[in-house]
Amino acid sequence: MTKGRIIRFLLALLCIPLIGYGAPLSPEPSTDSLEISFLTCSPHQEVYSLYGHTALRVQDQRTGQDIVVNYGMFSFNQPYFILRFVFGLTDYRMGVTDFASFCREYQYYGSSVTQQDLDLTAEEKNRIMAALAENARPENVTYRYNFFYDNCTTRARDMILSHLDGRLSYTNAEDSATTFRKMVHSCNEEHPWARFGNDMLLGFQADLAASRNDRQFLPINTCTDLSHAVVTTSDGQSRRLVKHEFTIVEGGVQVVESEFPLRPLTCSILLLALCLVILLWEYWRRRVAWGYDALLLTLSGIAGIVLTLMLFSEHPTVRFNLQLLLLNPLPLLLVYPVVRRESRRKPHWWWTVGICLILLFFAGNIFQDYAEGMNILALSLLSRYVSRRFIFRRALERGKS
Repeated sequence: MTKGRIIRFLLALLCIPLIGYGAPLSPEPSTDSLEISFLTCSPHQEVYSLYGHTALRVQDQRTGQDIVVNYGMFSFNQPYFILRFVFGLTDYRMGVTDFASFCREYQYYGSSVTQQDLDLTAEEKNRIMAALAENARPENVTYRYNFFYDNCTTRARDMILSHLDGRLSYTNAEDSATTFRKMVHSCNEEHPWARFGNDMLLGFQADLAASRNDRQFLPINTCTDLSHAVVTTSDGQSRRLVKHEFTIVEGGVQVVESEFPLRPLTCSILLLALCLVILLWEYWRRRVAWGYDALLLTLSGIAGIVLTLMLFSEHPTVRFNLQLLLLNPLPLLLVYPVVRRESRRKPHWWWTVGICLILLFFAGNIFQDYAEGMNILALSLLSRYVSRRFIFRRALERGKS
């Protein structure tokens, strides 16, 4: 697997979209000829772009300047990029490109681009342009990226909303029942393994109710809210923030690449069936398949290392993950002593501890939505752990007879 594929796989697991441009920010235009618009790009089938993208369009009708400002630029060549990414230490940059190039890229991918022209006063435009110019300075252009709380969409949104004169309100109802996990699921319904990766790394904080501000990490949610946004000034005058909304790039045909044919749930059911078949064979032959146990302990321990690393990540929604009760590094450390005692037909204390952890894992369903198939995987491991006591007891009784 190449470095690029590894990075794209990690981007899919942590839901981070990949897009970036680079060009200098042009001189400040006059506000009487200035138009500032909010651009929302629909997703395309690259797994790292399932969540869409947001940018700002700045047009100067007097000079003909037409640029796009976005906050999704980064470089794979950053030192220790993968390690920094895993621990939430990835730095993104503000980037600028010409409007025509921006549109061509999304036409190529078959994504639509929606433009919302903003109804801004001259003073608001002045403040926004001054903020963009300040943001474009070399010492300010980089920021610490966070997918849910500080991404290319929230940066563009804040650049507009934080420089308005008046109070902002919304005429559409707020969905108080939604969560980060549900919103991510809405974007990757057709990509079960991307969803599985998301759910493996996201902890129970992703299942807490998300506010309207939280929901706006997704471009489509911000676009919808802005179309219902109303600005009310101190003198009681109100205006809609978006004065015109239209599609500037029509969605085209998107090529969907084939994925692994089996869903995670199917794979977990097959594993459970295999565990039961081996259990029946062990019961019938009065033997212990210690090699199979060594394999399960090794694989679950390796998966547990990944989840354990997330405890040290700056991504707040991945730190507290109850799936660590099922997949943690302890089995990897105990493979040799467990197998050694099995080969001597003696039970190891890990089986008792493992049963307790799995039962706690099942109880955790109350607080966290697990990845698809994880409960079936837990049943597979539980069948092995419980059967160890039973098989060892029969083996010892047979030895005494």
